[in-house]
Amino acid sequence: MGGGPSDQNNYDDISTRSEDSMVEIVQSTPQQPTANERYVLVYSKSKVYVHPTAFSRDNIPGFVAIVKKDTFLPTYLLSWIPESLLDQKGDQEWEKYYRVEAGASTTDDEDGVLIDPLPQRGESYAFSVPLTSIYSFMVTAPTFSSWYGSLTINMTNGSTLTTLHFHDDESPSMQFSRSSPNAPTWGGEALLQQLRTYCNLLKSNLQPHLYLVDPSKADIEAHTTILYEDLDFETSSSPVPVHLRPKSSRRASGGSNGGSNGGSRPPSMLHDSLSSPTNARMAILSGFSQLTRATRHAAQSVLSHPLAKPIIPHLPDPVRSLVNVQGEWTGWVEKGGVGEYESARVYLAKWARIVAEEGERARQREAHTVPGTTGDEEASDLGVFELLAESSNLQTPKPTRDPRHPIDKATWESWFDPSGKPTIEWLDFKKEVFRRGVSIDVKRKAWPFLLGVVPWTSNTAERDAIWEEKRKAYDALKSQWKGVDEVFNSPEMIEVRRNLERHRIDVDCRRTDRTHPLFALDETASGSSIAVSEDVGAHTQANKHVDTLSVILLTYHVYEKELGYVQGMSDLLSPLYVVCGGDEVESFWCFVAFMQRTKSNFLRDQSGMRRQLSTLQNLLSVMDPELYRHFEKAGALNLFFCYRWILILFKREFPFENVINLWECIWTDYYSTQFHLFVALAILESHRDVILRYLVEFDEVLKYCNDLSMTIELDSTLAQAEVLFLSFFQIVADIDRRRAETNDTVQLRRRKKTSGAGTSSSPTDELQTVSLPIVEDNLRELLVPGK
Repeated sequence: MGGGPSDQNNYDDISTRSEDSMVEIVQSTPQQPTANERYVLVYSKSKVYVHPTAFSRDNIPGFVAIVKKDTFLPTYLLSWIPESLLDQKGDQEWEKYYRVEAGASTTDDEDGVLIDPLPQRGESYAFSVPLTSIYSFMVTAPTFSSWYGSLTINMTNGSTLTTLHFHDDESPSMQFSRSSPNAPTWGGEALLQQLRTYCNLLKSNLQPHLYLVDPSKADIEAHTTILYEDLDFETSSSPVPVHLRPKSSRRASGGSNGGSNGGSRPPSMLHDSLSSPTNARMAILSGFSQLTRATRHAAQSVLSHPLAKPIIPHLPDPVRSLVNVQGEWTGWVEKGGVGEYESARVYLAKWARIVAEEGERARQREAHTVPGTTGDEEASDLGVFELLAESSNLQTPKPTRDPRHPIDKATWESWFDPSGKPTIEWLDFKKEVFRRGVSIDVKRKAWPFLLGVVPWTSNTAERDAIWEEKRKAYDALKSQWKGVDEVFNSPEMIEVRRNLERHRIDVDCRRTDRTHPLFALDETASGSSIAVSEDVGAHTQANKHVDTLSVILLTYHVYEKELGYVQGMSDLLSPLYVVCGGDEVESFWCFVAFMQRTKSNFLRDQSGMRRQLSTLQNLLSVMDPELYRHFEKAGALNLFFCYRWILILFKREFPFENVINLWECIWTDYYSTQFHLFVALAILESHRDVILRYLVEFDEVLKYCNDLSMTIELDSTLAQAEVLFLSFFQIVADIDRRRAETNDTVQLRRRKKTSGAGTSSSPTDELQTVSLPIVEDNLRELLVPGK
């Protein structure tokens, strides 16, 4: 099982001790590090807990770390260090672990982060074991009912170390970990990704939660099931090294052992929906994918020839779309498609979505050229809502938005008298913003009203006085941490520095919207102007606007002491800063008002996010029971794939220009103070057919929804969200009306197909008595508009 004798002997000194149902790891013979030993910290993650008892008050927080013991024969160690031990070592050691977690340095070379020798005794459940001494991990991912995932370490000598629980709601590296579609969804997954760099991990097909470390040939044969006759280990994406992979004996034997699985249910996601003969169906899917790629490449090769250019405008739209669609299609087909990283169903789901979107765009272009057709008909074509109207005998609502005619500067100025006081009512203002949006040159004036920074009824002089007061208040707040040595060295600010908020804020800001011209790196950019350690040089350089983002967020950390700074806030601040023209004071107070709306998203206990996901789940059960049941069967009812959408209000799902239009629409609270949940539901409804047809596993749904980023069309999504809300309003009103007229039951006429002998099926109507559903309180709160 790998690992030299010295490694095994080192581990043999570790044992366990049990006291009062609590097991603590101890080492009987502590070893002193030699002079030529160095410990290099290559990975760190905070807020990984040990739960000694069933009571949360006994939980012990700590760091899980991967450490390189740099000797003549380097050894990689997996360690867990409680925070209490780091307290004894002082702030400098704390800073090293936080710095590696923040990503400032994750290398394991000579420039890595050197740390003190790891604890040699099992104080407070601490342990540090070589990876070569670990046999397997038992990994349990978080669920909607069990919020914290866990990881248990099984050793080669048969013992089991204490279970680690990942409190991702407290860990700075995981509170906002979905910076890219392939980012890990929880702390245990992030740790496994790092461990793959230093050892081979094989997921067992016999036990879905079991991961083997550097498995032997016998382990591979026992825990790996050959799913298809033509599966080639040499070309698969298995993490097992080639020389350790078993030979494909089934191919040589002609598939005679095809039934050697013992009748157990195949673990492949494809087998969940494909019945026998499996190989034939898989061959069809594989051949179809190869044909699709080959056809597209051939078409591109022919149509890219200079002689073909004159005929391209005369080709049918579906054929011409194959030439023009370069972005998304090329990206995921040529990077693998049905190959290494995606199942066939995800491949087909994306293919169906892209073809449908191209066909829809072609139909819209054709509709605009046919006399007597308008865009209004297109806006009402919402698919699933026809079924909704049919089942509830209600008329399908129509959207009222008209984003093609935003509020321009002339319209804005006409709404104010010479003193600067508005001449229209607050509700009318919100209605117009919701329907039309605001042009880019008016947003800076409109957003402080929408966010409540200045009152709508004020005139120009009153607003100037309000901004002057806010400017003074901001300067006073900033002076609490910047430029005053007495304050900077106060116990409170020492605690802030110990938690490395300044470092984390600076690192996050350097990663935020760097493609936007305002935050892009210029040739004269220098390091950050707020004092941060020199290690930040490993990251992208800052410019003056990135520095200002850091200053605003650190001032907010001082302003909002209870919540402080949480990762993800920089994503909310950057659009405000751009719209406010880079004005530091305006951006800060608009951000404060924005955070008043979204503060619950960043609570340490995640109660706000759980509440919103639960409400969205209930809303889905009312609006689309079929999709709700599908998610339930797929184990996706926790709606984790909507987490990022809600956390930062779709900031990473739409392009920057669309995000600012979406936010001002949501801020109006015209229909509901939680209208963003209807936006999330609209996105799901837009892709419901693809999800129902192709995606039957949680990881498939998660990947598909993550890959929707930057592909969602804003105006149609908002139109669907409005229709969803109006439909929901009608449903609740209809239920309340029926309940007032009857005794919680109602007779509904439903159409049912019947067939007789020798006759074709014909629809008949049938009366059924059904109970009226109960609308939960959290759903009724969705109908409350803003003031």
